[in-house]
Amino acid sequence: MILDTLINSGKYIGLHKNFEKAFMYIKNQNLEEQIPGKYLIDNEELFANVSLIEGLDLNHAKSEAHKKYIDIQYCISGIETMGWKSLDDCKNPSEGYNNERDVTFYEDRPDTYFELNPGQFVVFFPEDMHAPMIGKGLIKKLVIKVKV
Repeated sequence: MILDTLINSGKYIGLHKNFEKAFMYIKNQNLEEQIPGKYLIDNEELFANVSLIEGLDLNHAKSEAHKKYIDIQYCISGIETMGWKSLDDCKNPSEGYNNERDVTFYEDRPDTYFELNPGQFVVFFPEDMHAPMIGKGLIKKLVIKVKV
């Protein structure tokens, strides 16, 4: 997992061949005006999902992990609390892996919680279980899916 501000995104472009494209997308969009939905950047290799959702109570957030995609989650507005736990420490999947949605949900709860504020991003790799969308009020976010 990586947690940082968009101004420092250049430090991470060497980690994956599509990270530079992903961060350029974030920087070049008018995200405040972008409507919720899916946006193809490079077909299924690199795409974005914009969402505007009422924040969830801590107990209603789902713990999840992905196999085929890295998530770059960027906070557009609101304050989002997220949870994290090493996938190696997760022992209780609540349902099997959904190949179509690239997700496994877990009953395991995060070990660590942190806030994501506007202008900040977090990168979740396949070895990172995360619990997103915790907070109060509306949260607008962008999730860029980067194919492993």
